[in-house]
Amino acid sequence: MLRDFILSIMEADGWEWLVAPIQQLISWGASAAMVFGGVVPYIPQYRDIKRTQNAEGFSTYVCLVLLVANILRILFWFGRRFESPLLLQSVIMIITMLLMLKLCTEVRVTNELNIKRRSFSDFDLNYFWHWNKFTDYVQCVLAFTGVTGYITYLSLDSIIFVETLGFLAVFTEAMLGIPQLYRNYQNRSTEGMSVKMVLMWTSGDSFKTMYFLINQAPLQFSVCGLLQVFVDMAILLQVYFYSCYPQKPASHTTHPASTKAL
Repeated sequence: MLRDFILSIMEADGWEWLVAPIQQLISWGASAAMVFGGVVPYIPQYRDIKRTQNAEGFSTYVCLVLLVANILRILFWFGRRFESPLLLQSVIMIITMLLMLKLCTEVRVTNELNIKRRSFSDFDLNYFWHWNKFTDYVQCVLAFTGVTGYITYLSLDSIIFVETLGFLAVFTEAMLGIPQLYRNYQNRSTEGMSVKMVLMWTSGDSFKTMYFLINQAPLQFSVCGLLQVFVDMAILLQVYFYSCYPQKPASHTTHPASTKAL
C-alpha cells in the first residue's frame, strides 16, 4: 500500500515522531469519508429537486432499497460487532433517505392535480411506496424496523441467522443499480439518468470496497461491495455504448406508479 510505503520511508529517514500522527490522520480521514461519502451523491440531487420542484429524475425506490439495507446492517451489528464508522454510516444514510423521501413526496403532491389519497394504512400493494404523505413512509419504515428488530432479538443466538442477516443487508444495497441497469437495457437509452450520480456512486463504492478489504470487514461486506462496483461499471458502459451507438428506444407501456430509476 502507498500509505505503508510512505510511512516506511519516513521511519528510515528518522521521522518516526511523525509516523503515529500521520497514521491517525489517515485513519480519521478514511473513517470520515466512509461515514459521509455515501450521502455525497444525493446532495446535488436534493438541491436540483428543490430548485426545479421536479422529482421525476429520482426514484423513491432508491430510498426504499437503502433504508432496508441500512436498517438490516444496524441490526446485523447487534449480532456481530463491526467497525463503528460503518454503523454510523448507516445512521447517516437513513436520515438522508428520509430527507429525500420527504422532499420528493412534497414535490410530487404539489405538482399532481386531483391526486387520489393513498396511505400506508390502506395496505394496497398496487400503490406500495406511492403514498401522498411523508408520515406514511415513516410508518412503513417504523413497522419494518419493529418487525425485523423483534425477529433479530429472538434469533441473535443463531450464527446462521446473524450471518444471513449481514448478507441480506449488503446484498440489498449491492442491488441498488440493477433497476437502472435493466431500465437502460429495456429503453436502449440512458436518457433521463443522472450520469453524475452514477460516477459518484462508482467512486464511492470503489472506496468503500477498498475500506472493507483493508479493514477486514465481514466477508459479506467485501463480496457485495465488489458486486456493487461491477454493477456501477456496467451502467457506465451502457452510457458509453448508447451515446456512441444510439438505438431506437423500445416501445413500452408506462405504469401509473412507475418512476425513473435515478
